Amino acid sequence: MKSTDRILDTLKREGSVSAKTLAQSLGMTTMGVRQHLQSLERDGLVDFEDVRAKVGRPTRHWSLTASGHSRFADSHNDLSITLIDSVQDVFGEQGVEKVIAQREARTLAQYQDALKDCDNLEAKLQTLAYLRESEGYMAELQQDGADYILIEHHCPICHAAKTCPALCRSEIQLFQRLLGNAYRIEREEHIVSGQRRCTYRIGEKT
Repeated sequence: MKSTDRILDTLKREGSVSAKTLAQSLGMTTMGVRQHLQSLERDGLVDFEDVRAKVGRPTRHWSLTASGHSRFADSHNDLSITLIDSVQDVFGEQGVEKVIAQREARTLAQYQDALKDCDNLEAKLQTLAYLRESEGYMAELQQDGADYILIEHHCPICHAAKTCPALCRSEIQLFQRLLGNAYRIEREEHIVSGQRRCTYRIGEKT
């Protein structure tokens, strides 16, 4: 992966960060990172904000622009939207719901097979994060106290989900069906709502 692609990938995952932080994360010199960032800025892929510190000069934090985010492909988005529109035109809203339900059922079966040997919640979620990462969601798992946070830095079906919000509803239903009713799942951040990532808080019901 080229240095500029590594920088874009890190900004996609981490959000707003300084050149120094990028350099440490990527094993590059700060000067080298700044040169790449300036090139990416000229291309309209990144922008910066000077964040005031309590002491000393402001720190420049870099993040992706809308064009930068668009570099991360959405899976067949034009085709997906066209198909959703066609199904809705021919079969109505009920037809769209049936298609989404079938997609959910098929994905659930695949995930259940992958998780069949997992004997605790953490193992299940680590496997789920791996599956989502392989599908282009740039997923990772973090722990927050007794809860787990499933983070998806990218949504490969984002354009289709904006056209058909039922896809997002289906995603959280899928996770709930996969893990069972002993666990609560709450979506705390949502790309379609304008946030930079989707996050799901998962823990045992009390």
